Amino acid sequence: MDQTVSFTVPKDDLASALAWVARSLPSKPTQPILRGVLIDATDSGLVLSGFDREVSTRVKINAEVMETGSLLVAGKLASDIVGSLPNKPITMEYQGSTVLLTCGSSRFELPPMTIEDYPPLPDLPEVTGTIDPHLFQEAIGQVAIAAGKDDTLPMLTGIRMEIDGDNVVLAATDRFRLAVRTFTWNPSTADAQAELLIPARTLADTARSMGVHGSEPVSIAVGASGNIGREGLLGISTESRHTTTRLLDADFPKFRPLLPKTHTSMASVAIEPLQDAIRRVSLVADRNSQIRMNFEPGVLTLSAGGSDVGSAEEQLDCGFAGEPLTIAFNPTYLKEGLAAVHSQRVVFGFTQPSRPAILIPEQPDLPESDEEGNFPTPATEFTYLLMPVRLPG
Repeated sequence: MDQTVSFTVPKDDLASALAWVARSLPSKPTQPILRGVLIDATDSGLVLSGFDREVSTRVKINAEVMETGSLLVAGKLASDIVGSLPNKPITMEYQGSTVLLTCGSSRFELPPMTIEDYPPLPDLPEVTGTIDPHLFQEAIGQVAIAAGKDDTLPMLTGIRMEIDGDNVVLAATDRFRLAVRTFTWNPSTADAQAELLIPARTLADTARSMGVHGSEPVSIAVGASGNIGREGLLGISTESRHTTTRLLDADFPKFRPLLPKTHTSMASVAIEPLQDAIRRVSLVADRNSQIRMNFEPGVLTLSAGGSDVGSAEEQLDCGFAGEPLTIAFNPTYLKEGLAAVHSQRVVFGFTQPSRPAILIPEQPDLPESDEEGNFPTPATEFTYLLMPVRLPG
């Protein structure tokens, strides 16, 4: 006799859960079965799962379950259908040959997928430590923007995580910029040590979801004691959601030597008016190629263009100390860096117009220069290092 499954669930809960699981599913899977979302209906509610053999996701939601059991349906289709439905309770019934989904006057029949062929999800490694979900979301978001998107360079598509007791350092780079964030967390053991390379897109999606959907601490699971990272698997979990992903087996570039310890000049600029000015001036930048910034005491002059599309110039107040300079940046990378700084003002540190500059959160005061006229890099939890664009001529 065919198994039957039947349950009723609030629309918003099911839509949110399906969207989260479906987002991790491959659009062109190596096996069609991996397009599926597995729905386990139990006496305590529903568990929705997805797995593409690299990333697994699992989420628990409350539901009124009339008949327990499991069913497998095409994930992205089910997510699209449920997301389009009115805000009314949704009932799903599976009777062996059809999955019937009803909501108000809407009715859909979906073909079930063969559940016996679905691969088992990996178990979470032992928990390595916990972190506040909002801090987790913020820190990952700040560095993920700098991660590379070219899969032929896998070492640049990841976020490096260095664990040293209760200190964590995150870093990502695409060769044109580097983002580094430090924070403290609650390790399971005080002597926890690890160096991991985690796929940036999966980590960013998971951190965003955990930060939005929960207030309880997020558990990071890569093993405990001497086994941290040995399984090659990262688990991230809260009470209701968990995900796993394979770690990247690649060597992340040595990034610390890239961070300058001193600067020949430093500037402090209010971020919001700077972002607005960049948006306006870059309208005439050739194919978004560069925006020029001329720094001198009290004044920052932005300019772009100069060819057939015209030119633009705008001035802003700025705090400045050191040697005046003109430097050019890719406006998209500059705007993304400014958005990641998370303070009202940004502090720039410069060495030469042809060398990378740093962007860090605002400081109470710009540092004093030493006897040689150099400014030490202030202590900061976040640094965005940005390569300049070559100035014409």
